[in-house]
Amino acid sequence: MLTPFIQFKNNMKKTNFIGIDVSKGTLDICLVRDNIVLDQMQVTNNLQGIKQAFARLRKLGVKKLNSCCCMEHTGIYNLPLLNYLWSRSYSIWLERALQIKQSIGAVRGKSDKIDAVRIAQYAFKNQLDARYWEPEREQILRLKILLADRRRLINAKKQLKAPLKEGIGFIDKASLKSSEKLSKPVITALERSIAKAEKDINQIIQQDQRLKHLNALITSVQGIGPVTAAHMITTTNEFKDYNNPKKYSCYSGVAPFPHTSGSSIRGRHRVSHLANKTMKTLMHLSAMAAINAKGELQDFYLRKVAEGKNKMSVINAVRNKLILRIFSVVKRNEPYRKNYQYSLA
Repeated sequence: MLTPFIQFKNNMKKTNFIGIDVSKGTLDICLVRDNIVLDQMQVTNNLQGIKQAFARLRKLGVKKLNSCCCMEHTGIYNLPLLNYLWSRSYSIWLERALQIKQSIGAVRGKSDKIDAVRIAQYAFKNQLDARYWEPEREQILRLKILLADRRRLINAKKQLKAPLKEGIGFIDKASLKSSEKLSKPVITALERSIAKAEKDINQIIQQDQRLKHLNALITSVQGIGPVTAAHMITTTNEFKDYNNPKKYSCYSGVAPFPHTSGSSIRGRHRVSHLANKTMKTLMHLSAMAAINAKGELQDFYLRKVAEGKNKMSVINAVRNKLILRIFSVVKRNEPYRKNYQYSLA
């Protein structure tokens, strides 16, 4: 999935660009200065290996104020390195792997050593666009883990229930009953675990005043439930990383883009597949909930469909309206009110 970023720390000009290719067992590190490779090394991905690498880099003039450490986002494999760098006030640039890959152009060959060089050179060439990282609050990290656990449990439940449902009418009753008998205890256990995860998610939100307030604001928008609200809080980092609803619509895969070329291609606007698919699904479910309930969004949907608009295009418009409303209530710091009258400056 796509990862959001924020700006932070010192604005001192960087002269050392450290590209780090992170894997489970090792770190491949490349130091670039003036787009020239000065040093390369591979160390183990643990505190001892990281200390060894930066002791060597310091001998080459690498200091925390004049250096930018750039790496791809690899989830938990980044954590030892991120903790070390942040505790020592290094500037950290977490970039999407696809962004680096597409910026390089056509390339041949691939290895961890080569990738470290490419990451360092990418950071040097794009230093004016650097987006530096800072850690999220512990509550947000815990919410992310619980939401990921909940998603995996739901997927496991679907994998067990789908064959049982599809087998009706095609598999003999004795075999189907045997399958149900085997799956039912596991499905029941999964449902209990899902309920426990949701309870823990709600507990974290209710025990933190900031999260509790944001949750109340977001869920005041018709169609938005607690799960969608929790995901929005974590993916925006409490709305610190995103303050523009259009950018978040793009991140969520609901922003339409033109599809034209010259005079021969005149396609309809399309959403991009480069998006957070979980958020896209949640916004779709929220849009469906909104248009199935009486209110202005249902009226909007029915009116546009009656005008001959494509149903999916109208649903996508509702998704965007929901995102706009959520960002609006957070910005105003007030729950959503129907027929809100904006004051003119």
